[in-house]
Amino acid sequence: QVQLVESGGGLVQAGGSLRLSCAASGRTFSNYAVGWFRQAPGKERDFVAAISRYLGRTYYADSVKGRFTISRDNAKNTVYLQTNSLKPEDTAGYYCAAVLDVPSYIKSYYIRASSYDYWGQGTQVTVSS
Repeated sequence: QVQLVESGGGLVQAGGSLRLSCAASGRTFSNYAVGWFRQAPGKERDFVAAISRYLGRTYYADSVKGRFTISRDNAKNTVYLQTNSLKPEDTAGYYCAAVLDVPSYIKSYYIRASSYDYWGQGTQVTVSS
């Protein structure tokens, strides 16, 4: 089992920044890929970013590319999502998720919510215009 706890959300003005954290406990966190997803009220849960255990490969949704950065610190069992130049349309609950990583996975695997076995409870990001 892996337990995930998100933090760092809040209310920010458009153009501002937040750093979201996903702290993990349980199994060896460095063996896992971690993804961030977001869900606004009445909408589906959408992929935001993911980071593999292999060479730190990262993947981003087109809507956040160039504004968000995902990173991991295995010594702290934590994955971060740095969000910059925030827009009102970034408003959503942000969730991190983890799955045991294998070398054969490709991007299409990491961007699917159904690929992940463990989920956190989420942290709310609200961007005001």
